[in-house]
Amino acid sequence: MAAPAAIPRRKLTSYVGFGNLPNQVHRASVRKGFNFTAMVVGETGLGKSTLINTLFNTNLVPGGEERLAGREGAQTVGIDTISADIEENEVRLRLNIIDTPGFGDFVNNDSAWEPILQTIDARFDQYLDQENRLNRSKIVDNRVHALLYFIQPTGHALRAIDLEFLSRLCNRVNIIPVIAKADTVDPDEMQQVKQRILRDLEFHNIKTVQLPIDMDDDEEGIAETEEIQSKIPFAIVGSNDMVRASDGRVVRGRAYPWGTIEVDNELQSDFVKLRQMLIRTNMEDLRELTDQLYEDYRAQKLLSLGITQDDTVFQGMNPGAKQAEARALHEAKLAKMESEMKAVFQRKVSEKESKLKQSEEELYTRHREMRNALDQQRAELEDRKRRIQNSLR
Repeated sequence: MAAPAAIPRRKLTSYVGFGNLPNQVHRASVRKGFNFTAMVVGETGLGKSTLINTLFNTNLVPGGEERLAGREGAQTVGIDTISADIEENEVRLRLNIIDTPGFGDFVNNDSAWEPILQTIDARFDQYLDQENRLNRSKIVDNRVHALLYFIQPTGHALRAIDLEFLSRLCNRVNIIPVIAKADTVDPDEMQQVKQRILRDLEFHNIKTVQLPIDMDDDEEGIAETEEIQSKIPFAIVGSNDMVRASDGRVVRGRAYPWGTIEVDNELQSDFVKLRQMLIRTNMEDLRELTDQLYEDYRAQKLLSLGITQDDTVFQGMNPGAKQAEARALHEAKLAKMESEMKAVFQRKVSEKESKLKQSEEELYTRHREMRNALDQQRAELEDRKRRIQNSLR
């Protein structure tokens, strides 16, 4: 297959104006606002609510005891959605947090993943239904863009429930593994824990979020993305409490008899990198990765409904040959048009010559008749002249 010709890049010699397009997109985006949906999954007591409140620096999600008060005796995983409109620097964000109280808390957790998978698929179905409507100008994106999966800080490998859940959902959502309550594990041991988790994920072919890297970005941006990716799974300490550090600073963290853990200290927690990925630098990347997962789901859904596509039309297609074929057809069409135009021109010329010849013959005949009439009149006048002259003699 011939390689497509490279598109030349041209530099303008003067300002035109389309360099202002990013500002136009920015204004339209700010006016419309953004939607972001995150799901948190993990056993009770791992600090899911605390982490979400720490991420957005607000008491968005109520505590575990308050949420579980009405679930006493329940034997299924619950699905609780909390929505909030957050505004920062005139940018509006519609934030949806989906909590899953009860996950992993039962004696039998064989199907604990089913309500969560059904929720994700249901939101895909809602988005697909909006796409199929007549008016698609007001599509609301309620798909799950990120799933924070909380792992117990036991120091061991992933448990059976972790592997089962992650393998079931890794093709549906952007999974971000989080080691909860990282302050309970020694920092040196934490690196070994991360390596064990990564080995388990690789061995069981479980995909976690992979941030896209654009080679056109500057070196600093690429290095920043690679650093965030290297921190996965994130070892997190969450807290909104303000405590006093040993040096007198007031920071967000947790105070212990042996010292203070600072939430925003990258040497003590990966919270800053997680917040950076989710909110500051890669939120739009997570939305785009969700588009890719949704397209796979959409294709499977349409196939299950009996809607198929004839892929043979795409087999063996050579763009160069296709272009040459189109050029040959175009040239043949032009030749045919030229031939038809020549035939029409010849026919019109012949008709014009025939009419001119006919007109010439008519003019010649008329001229001959007029000349004969003039000769006859001259002869009559000559004869009359002679008679007059003879009578005068």
